[in-house]
Amino acid sequence: MNKKTVKDIDIKGKKVLVRCDFNVPYDENRKITDNRRIVAALPTIKYLIENDCKVILCSHLGRPKGEVKPEFSMNIVAAELSRLLGQEVKLAKDVVGPDAKALAENLKSREVMLLENVRFEPGEEKNDEELSKAFASLAEVYVNDAFGTAHRAHSSTTGVAKYLPAVSGFLIEKELNFLGSALENPERPFMAILGGRKVSDKIGVIESLLEKVDVLMIGGAMAYTFFKSMGYNVGNSVCELDKLDLAKEVMEKAKAKGVKFMLPVDTKVGKEFKPDTESKTVKFTEIPDGWEGFDIGEETIKMYSEEVKKAKTVIWNGPLGLFEFDQFAVGTNSIAKALADVDAVKIIGGGDSAAAVEKAGLAEKFTHISTGGGASLEFLEGKKLPGIEALQDK
Repeated sequence: MNKKTVKDIDIKGKKVLVRCDFNVPYDENRKITDNRRIVAALPTIKYLIENDCKVILCSHLGRPKGEVKPEFSMNIVAAELSRLLGQEVKLAKDVVGPDAKALAENLKSREVMLLENVRFEPGEEKNDEELSKAFASLAEVYVNDAFGTAHRAHSSTTGVAKYLPAVSGFLIEKELNFLGSALENPERPFMAILGGRKVSDKIGVIESLLEKVDVLMIGGAMAYTFFKSMGYNVGNSVCELDKLDLAKEVMEKAKAKGVKFMLPVDTKVGKEFKPDTESKTVKFTEIPDGWEGFDIGEETIKMYSEEVKKAKTVIWNGPLGLFEFDQFAVGTNSIAKALADVDAVKIIGGGDSAAAVEKAGLAEKFTHISTGGGASLEFLEGKKLPGIEALQDK
């Protein structure tokens, strides 16, 4: 990574504003159900505390859309951070208002505070200049450690970097090192597994990966667009009729590049979109009318499991079926288990595939699980991420 990190500049005793990604899931009682993103930020926060910094953290939570809404308050995050750090994390009552300014002003070395939800400010998602300056006025150094929002040009992710020395935290450094080395210098065979709903969401990634991988394995609902493009009936399955030519082009391109392009050979179909719907497994060429494809079938699981054993580098983005419903999580879980036993560099590209691996209890068997679904997709696509571009070069 050619961007400076907190280790490349003098931060000793300074007041440091850190953009984190604390956008964690929580239940109706506002109890955090998965604290992975908070835990991922701890190495940077602890490093700053050890270097006598005055630490000001900020993040968004949910989508309050520029309005102050109590259900999106950062108070649950402040409580969890206090517990994990073993010291009080003070929560400001506002983002850059009087309370935040007063707390920041009086912060002592090794103390930590958290600003209220940055998206309570209407200017945040517009990358408003005045708001960026207000963020910068709180500190002497800016650290971005929010990989999950690095693909967004907001005031707290890029705007503030114009006004303060801006460097990355350890999480962003780790993300870029893993994703970057997998793409630039993979040990081969190099395989990508892509799932998810739509071909259109992943087309940029598919085209970028076709230049780099040896094997491209497709699962999830987007497989049905490929089947349809080959002239087969897909019943009620999710299918992008306006992307059939694109699907054909992708398959032709893979062939021309000598990339092994793998599609399911059978599929588990259901009558309705509900957990306990009637289901059966059929060949991909024989999906009946009125049925919808929700998972890869047993033959595909066998074929894909054999193929992953040969890989030396694997990037996986997107589940291979409707993993939220147990009876259609079999494909995703089976491939996760097969991969868990493979001796290879295995990277999960955030989002639903990360949730599926976590749910299957296999997270520790993977080399790296990205904290940013959208950001990791754009990175794999070869796009520049504004939150990274704004940081100082080494």
